[in-house]
Amino acid sequence: MYYQRSQGRGDSGFPRNPSRRNLGGTGQREEYGGGNSGGGRGQKNYIISPPDKTLIWIIGALIVIGMMAIFSAGSPRAIAEGVNPVFFTVRQLAWLGGGIVGAVFFTHYDYKKLRAFTYQLPFFVLILLLLVQFTPLGHTVNEAKRWLVIGPLQLQPSEFAKPAIILMFASLFAESPKLLEDKKIPAYIIFAASLLLIYKQPNLSMMILLTLTFGVLYYMAGGLIKHILAPAGLALGALPFLIRGYQLQRLKVWLDPNKDPLGAGYNIIQSLVAFVEGGFFGVGFGNSKQKLSWLPEGHTDFIFAVIAEEFGFLGCFFIIMLFAMFLHRSFIIASRSPDMFGKLLAIGIAFSIGFQAFMNMAVASSFMPATGIPLPFISYGGSSLLVSLCMFGVLLNISKKKVQRIRPYAKKAAY
Repeated sequence: MYYQRSQGRGDSGFPRNPSRRNLGGTGQREEYGGGNSGGGRGQKNYIISPPDKTLIWIIGALIVIGMMAIFSAGSPRAIAEGVNPVFFTVRQLAWLGGGIVGAVFFTHYDYKKLRAFTYQLPFFVLILLLLVQFTPLGHTVNEAKRWLVIGPLQLQPSEFAKPAIILMFASLFAESPKLLEDKKIPAYIIFAASLLLIYKQPNLSMMILLTLTFGVLYYMAGGLIKHILAPAGLALGALPFLIRGYQLQRLKVWLDPNKDPLGAGYNIIQSLVAFVEGGFFGVGFGNSKQKLSWLPEGHTDFIFAVIAEEFGFLGCFFIIMLFAMFLHRSFIIASRSPDMFGKLLAIGIAFSIGFQAFMNMAVASSFMPATGIPLPFISYGGSSLLVSLCMFGVLLNISKKKVQRIRPYAKKAAY
């Protein structure tokens, strides 16, 4: 059990234990003020420990796999475009450097101070989304206007919406899980405007991810499930009116890709061919044939299919296990956080990255209709890698503060 010494009220069920020891090893114990920032009244004892090393190894392994996969899958694409074969790999390494700097910064930046940016960060992202849609800075790729080009930088603002929405609602729901409060109205306005602009890009998969993240944060803060089911039912009812023509076609060919084998069903068919060719052990690193102009976007949205062909079932299973371990460690970090804000922040980050990974792998293996969403830490894409590493840094910072665990009391002490 966790030892929590409450000084703000007299209803604490924990007796004083003078023999309590600091079990945090080299860590030190501090007093943390409660209140709204702590998710409760009074004070709690917690220990300061090093960042979660297991989580660091997991993310490190995913990044190494990602760089290898981008080099393998991106080289044919780079040659076809008349640039150096390592073009995409070098660019991803540059973003990796920026992401590592961001991860180190947020690892040492107290996550409780992020509450000062509860509205500032989401509003800034909203401005970026507006610039994409209504200024010449917006850039269109494959009929999707999702990118913002500022000089040599090409950013995808919808990726930055993930940490912004997590921060905003983790902060608000840490104070109160009530949905209908006047102080939450600005947050709902920003959230709805962001979803509308992301829908216009179009980027339906990101809309789904952000909406589900909001629902998870509300439920984990203590919200009622019936308050989630009602809006979810309305959203499902409105879905037929929100789906565009090409998205409806994707849904049809997902059920039977052979209805349009050279059109909407082409990507799914080629991706499944890569899985079949890979078999159990794979054809070997760099030996994929599907990446040779057969599988479009093999270094981005369908990079998991290239990995499946080169490393087989074993390689896919290893990646799935890495993401499962990431979720497991993240939920442990959330459970040990000394305040509700830290818990919700950790849960939001874990769900956002985990569910995005699930969607990408489900699309590549035809468990879901095709949609453009990268595989976190692995797919080529600077904005995705930068944002994922920054969220990873916040998660490491939360892992440094743990509620102090003590030995159970003897049975006679309970009477």
